[in-house]
Amino acid sequence: MSDRKTHRTSVGGQALIEGVMMQGPRGVATAVRQENGEIVVKHHTFNHAKDKFKFLGWPIIRGMVAFVESMILGYRMLMYSAEASGMEDMEDVEMNKFEKWITDKLGDKFMSFIMVIATILGIALAILIFFYFPVLLFNRLNAWTDGVLTPWQGTIEGVLKIIIFVVYIAAVSRMKDIKRTFMYHGAEHKSIACYESGMELTVENVKKCTRFHPRCGTSFIFVMLIFSIIFSTILSKIFPDIATVRILWMLLKIAFIPLLMGFGYEFIRYAGRHDNIFVRVLSAPGLWMQRLTTNEPDDEIIEVGIEALKAVITDNPEDDEIK
Repeated sequence: MSDRKTHRTSVGGQALIEGVMMQGPRGVATAVRQENGEIVVKHHTFNHAKDKFKFLGWPIIRGMVAFVESMILGYRMLMYSAEASGMEDMEDVEMNKFEKWITDKLGDKFMSFIMVIATILGIALAILIFFYFPVLLFNRLNAWTDGVLTPWQGTIEGVLKIIIFVVYIAAVSRMKDIKRTFMYHGAEHKSIACYESGMELTVENVKKCTRFHPRCGTSFIFVMLIFSIIFSTILSKIFPDIATVRILWMLLKIAFIPLLMGFGYEFIRYAGRHDNIFVRVLSAPGLWMQRLTTNEPDDEIIEVGIEALKAVITDNPEDDEIK
């Protein structure tokens, strides 16, 4: 047992392909389990925009910036983990002759093009599922009830969005590869929980800790959904005419997403520093959802989480306290 006291840190991370990425006072680091069983730990350079432009670190704005940066960093680390774990070599074996010919001729340019297309299609699908469908479903329900539901448009659309999100995560979590990734997600949370509790970072100690954490991205998404219900309800009162036009209403809500991200980020920061009834109520849905997005890791996966965390922390816990 360590003599360190329980503390709340700013350390955070992300599950990767056969690995974990962590961010802390010593920067960004990954730990990836290779096919031969060895854990490869590597530090990565990532320049935060707020270090160059101070105003990007202001409240609300920093949340918008942090989201974009997390998407960029997350994508880079996923690509790195695929290479480091040996997954890319496995994919080469499974390629047919035409795919091999295309890859040999165009190389990295072809793969970059494919990833750009996949990203665009992913964003379009997200907009369709989480923005267009709720509006479409509400309009149908409202038409069937002769407009009785109109005053509750923002609230009902928000609830529909949450239902769609939960069903989507529940379906995805049943996939074999995703289940394993969620085990790494659990190892990330449990390792941080062990460190914050003041215990020594060992497999046995980490196993005792919770896999649910209030600063998780799952909690952030749920806070965003809750805020979107409140915000959409207010918007539908302010712009009642626009709310009846499906496309305009959807575009209006999309336009306000950055602002919602900013408020959601500030709440997650607040939740990381406080433990009161307000935080517990708003954090509860996200913590519950982590039962789907995290799985209990085995000892080997926990070892990866520990190595990733050790790479970004210092000997002085005060260095990573939430400011």
